[in-house]
Amino acid sequence: MLYDIFIDPFVQMVEMPDFFLQVLWEGFVAGILYALIALGFVLIFKASGVFNFAQGIMVVFAGLTLVGLHEQGVPAFLALIMTIGVMGILAYGIERVVMRPLVNQPDIILLMATIGLTYFLIGFGEFVFGGEPKKMIAEELGLPTGSTAFEFGERGLVILQHIDIAAAVIAILMVTALGIFFNKTRIGRALRAVADDHQAALSVGISLNQIWAIVWFAAGLVALATGIMWGARSDVSFALEIVAFKALPVLILGGFTSIPGAIIGGLIIGFGEKIGEIYWGGLVGGGIESWLAYIIALVFLLFRPQGLFGDKIIERV
Repeated sequence: MLYDIFIDPFVQMVEMPDFFLQVLWEGFVAGILYALIALGFVLIFKASGVFNFAQGIMVVFAGLTLVGLHEQGVPAFLALIMTIGVMGILAYGIERVVMRPLVNQPDIILLMATIGLTYFLIGFGEFVFGGEPKKMIAEELGLPTGSTAFEFGERGLVILQHIDIAAAVIAILMVTALGIFFNKTRIGRALRAVADDHQAALSVGISLNQIWAIVWFAAGLVALATGIMWGARSDVSFALEIVAFKALPVLILGGFTSIPGAIIGGLIIGFGEKIGEIYWGGLVGGGIESWLAYIIALVFLLFRPQGLFGDKIIERV
């Protein structure tokens, strides 16, 4: 038993390096996409200090809107532009109807508001688009299909799906662009000021309403990109909301306010899930990919509850 746990998995990695490399690639792609999902949560948390429970359903809603418009005869790229507009309208509506009346309210009130928003979008989405899974219009958007195989060693083979390569590249570009935008621009500095203290930000002339609308729109764009990438790898359905909550252990590892933390946390979870499932999953009957991320996060909470890049909060009592 001890051999199966501590030695045999590493022997398999050494004996079949091509297969191990394939597992690492799958973990990398999953980790980058987890990081992209987590980025949407980070943006909202940095602006309002609350966990956005609705980010998962925003991923589903954006994907369903894109596919739904195309099903009505709208060309793919025009549907994409219209979906961006829909997410902008949604961001404006959330700021006006949900966030503005709750300025300076306790964080738990804001959290409950995002839970209410979640169930509204679920009901509205099912009413407009139905509850059946839909096929993402990946080819119509110009996303690549097929795969490329690389020889590794004498008999080894590593297969890279083109859609996975595109997903990784797009996710990396989005994470980088948003990181630069929110760390190097005036709006980004205003966002950090709002996150630190709403009243202080208002006192120096920062428009809280404008910042919230911008950051919710940015989170909507992230949700759209996530919906396209995850939908292209499977389909677009309300089950994607569950995948989106894999961002929670990513945030615990990386920190709720850190964009680099979202990247590192996503990669740790992505690699950990794939390696754990392939090399240790059989010892517990398989299927550990669905819950291993939460076990990793639980262990991490015991030693560094603020995350790798999170700020340690010290309160006077």
